[in-house]
Amino acid sequence: MRNRPSSTALPSDPLETEASGRSTIAKVAPYLWPEGENGLKIRVVLAMVALMASKLIAVGTPMIYKAAVDALAPNPLDAGWLVGVGAVGLTIAYGMARLMTNGFQQLRDAFFAAVGQRALRQLALETFTHIHRLSLRYHLTRKTGGLSRVIERGVKGVDFLLRFLLFSIGPLVLELLMIGIVMLVLFDAWYLTVIMVTIALYVWFTFTVTEWRVKIRREMNEQDTDANQKAIDSLLNFETVKYFNAENREAQRYDRAMEGYESAALRTAYSLTLLNFGQAALITTGLVVVMVMAAIGVQNNTLTVGDFVMVNAYMIQITMPLNFLGTVYREIRQALVDMGQMFGLLNQAPDVVEKPGAVPLRLAGGHVRLDDVTFSYETERAILKGVSIDVPAGQTVALVGHSGSGKSTIGRLLFRFYDVSGGALTIDGQDVRDVTLDSLHAAIGVVPQDTVLFNDTIYYNIAYGKDHATRDEVEAAARSARIHDFIISLPQGYETQVGERGLKLSGGEKQRVGIARTLLKNPAILLLDEATSALDTQTEHDIQDALAAMGKGRTVITIAHRLSTVVDADRIVVLEAGEVIEEGTHAQLLALGQRYAAMWARQSHEGSSHVSVSTPL
Repeated sequence: MRNRPSSTALPSDPLETEASGRSTIAKVAPYLWPEGENGLKIRVVLAMVALMASKLIAVGTPMIYKAAVDALAPNPLDAGWLVGVGAVGLTIAYGMARLMTNGFQQLRDAFFAAVGQRALRQLALETFTHIHRLSLRYHLTRKTGGLSRVIERGVKGVDFLLRFLLFSIGPLVLELLMIGIVMLVLFDAWYLTVIMVTIALYVWFTFTVTEWRVKIRREMNEQDTDANQKAIDSLLNFETVKYFNAENREAQRYDRAMEGYESAALRTAYSLTLLNFGQAALITTGLVVVMVMAAIGVQNNTLTVGDFVMVNAYMIQITMPLNFLGTVYREIRQALVDMGQMFGLLNQAPDVVEKPGAVPLRLAGGHVRLDDVTFSYETERAILKGVSIDVPAGQTVALVGHSGSGKSTIGRLLFRFYDVSGGALTIDGQDVRDVTLDSLHAAIGVVPQDTVLFNDTIYYNIAYGKDHATRDEVEAAARSARIHDFIISLPQGYETQVGERGLKLSGGEKQRVGIARTLLKNPAILLLDEATSALDTQTEHDIQDALAAMGKGRTVITIAHRLSTVVDADRIVVLEAGEVIEEGTHAQLLALGQRYAAMWARQSHEGSSHVSVSTPL
């Protein structure tokens, strides 16, 4: 018998975990050079070639501009070797150079688009798959609205970071370096010194203020996530809001969340104003100093008017990427925050994982056995205390007991939403921890108390039980669940939309769709988790017939609150406080005259009282 520690609890908020900036970049970087994707690698190389071409042409363009200006000067010899082209030719060449710079930039983006989109698709799929792989414990604590917003922002952040890691930071440094060399060679070290000091002050100011703004932006994101979560939660509980006349209360709750977002957003806007003005002041100061130096050179006849214009062009050329640097840095920091939350989500380890070397479940009838099983959701509170239950293949065993006795927990352990803390749970002699999750889940069909449907057609919801199910198979399952006639009576038949969570159908109709879906799956083991407790007596009676037909030839475990639904079970197991206190057939347990008999008498009395009260005088 194997004992395993109970699962540890997740953080109170599943969205709290955030990956560090370095680890985030390390995870994104491989997407720039996708393994095994030679076509995408070629695109990356071509994008880099186009990028280098655009930068080289951009650095050479002001020289053509200078030559054109000098060619128009009184002494055209000052234009240098390009004077032979003529002012008109140089002007055309200048225009062509600017056009080619833009053209190569657009070509770069076109080459890289497929790389970025493939990365987004892979990451989105990985995140979506991982969320479904996470344990039930995680999904019970999640905030759906906040979770969707984290994924949305994270995927967008990846697109931004991939593009600007490759096309902004490195190329910007390269362009500034080339311009610095040109200024040093064509002018003197003082020009380069002023430019370097300006750039250094600009970068220091930008990074310092941006770090402060990132903290505000993170707070704004948290408020945005909170507001979105409250909105979605309220909409998902639309009926409850209406029942309690709470529209104004919900609106005020949402408005309070938006008030926090508004405050953070305003501080973000104000800090952006400070950042933009500070950047403009530093750049303008550097530009004026360099232009004054060039103007003095022209006055002293050491520089030409073309040189003056070229210095101005280079300073403007420096200004544009530096302004862009501020934007890029802000966005990269924000992208790292957004992606950090998404990768933090990806770092969430599921409680239940397949062991190395897990093998498919080998079914031989579906004999389920719990052997001295213990389990606790939290270490300080035991839920199951040495439970042993035997469910032979093809038999129906009912689990009954008061709320909190551990009935539903056994169903969750069987489906392996959780692992047992001690003891073993086996199917046909195989511990469920030793088999693959896919084969385990394929062997078990569940009809829950409240069947939740996808916001799609009735056909889609039934066909969900079996991948690539045929139309005949879907209709056969609907007939077995005794809902086919109802479906074809609808104006759209099987194409009828069921609405969010199936709210356009009644409780009994939803339950029959759920039964049809499970019938289509055709599992060897059937788990009925209080499948009729939420239905009225007549609907319950009708569905019981469908469930009884469904259970023929299968191993059935029924979790029930109403004892009247399990009187025909082969064996009834009575649980209390996580322990088995009685078991036997309905007649045997009544004859014992103990806990089950008392529960039966109480429910029978409540049923007769209900009938007498509801009967008109």
